[in-house]
Amino acid sequence: MASPDPEAVAEEVFAALADPNRRQILSALAAGGPATATDLAGRLPITRQGIAKHLALLSEAGLVVAEPGERRRVRYRVDSAPMKVAQQFLAAMARDWDGPLAALQQHLGNQRKPAGPG
Repeated sequence: MASPDPEAVAEEVFAALADPNRRQILSALAAGGPATATDLAGRLPITRQGIAKHLALLSEAGLVVAEPGERRRVRYRVDSAPMKVAQQFLAAMARDWDGPLAALQQHLGNQRKPAGPG
């Protein structure tokens, strides 16, 4: 089985993290450990239905994993692997830009002429 395309993974991660509610949910899970949608709704200013909707999107992006709990309750935990792929994607993009940006900066610096008598 081929590994997922890093750009596609990064796109899903960026789309999921674009929403501040989803970032809040991820932060709560990272700080407090696995939790149910009901647990999260008790800690965050988001309805349980809203939490469930956001958890589904975070799960699709691979950022959270659903684990069965007692009494048919599902607990969610953070999976940082997709974020690491997105970080690597950004780092590669930055490397691709560093050379051209440095060359442009040098070029622009060489274009400045010293002020002379006018």
